[in-house]
Amino acid sequence: MEIKRVVVGKLQTNCYIISNKNDCIVIDPGDEYKKIKKAINNKHVLLVIITHYHFDHIGALKYFNTNVIDYKCSGKYSIKDFEFSIIHTKGHKEDSITIYFEKEKIMFTGDFIFKSSIGRTDLEGGNFTDMKKSLQMISKYDDQIIIYPGHGEKTVLGDEKKHFELYY
Repeated sequence: MEIKRVVVGKLQTNCYIISNKNDCIVIDPGDEYKKIKKAINNKHVLLVIITHYHFDHIGALKYFNTNVIDYKCSGKYSIKDFEFSIIHTKGHKEDSITIYFEKEKIMFTGDFIFKSSIGRTDLEGGNFTDMKKSLQMISKYDDQIIIYPGHGEKTVLGDEKKHFELYY
């Protein structure tokens, strides 16, 4: 599985293209569809996953003609060679989800967890109490999981757990 990060839009949102052979999944097509399309490189887009519905994560969504997975979905998915779970991680927004690829030990967290920080809860749809519950729930996962956030560089869950107690 290959993970390609495409930084798009004014807020420098991370759009991810996860590829396996000639198929791919797009996570958070925030803006700059042509840039994303170029990174897809003629692979077949199986689906688009939206971590939450803030404008900087969905700007190019309208250009994709495929299935969309978002907060209305939960559970485990197996689509071709991709196996992942959708975890509801409210706090930054009421519709926030995390995408977890258990076999690969990777999570795409949107604006839930960043390197050395967590998502804001003071924007519309945010809720600090929900954020605390989501942080406590995600703390039960393996420390070795690599976190791919909605903005900035990737990190490791074990490193981020050290910061969580600041928010409990």
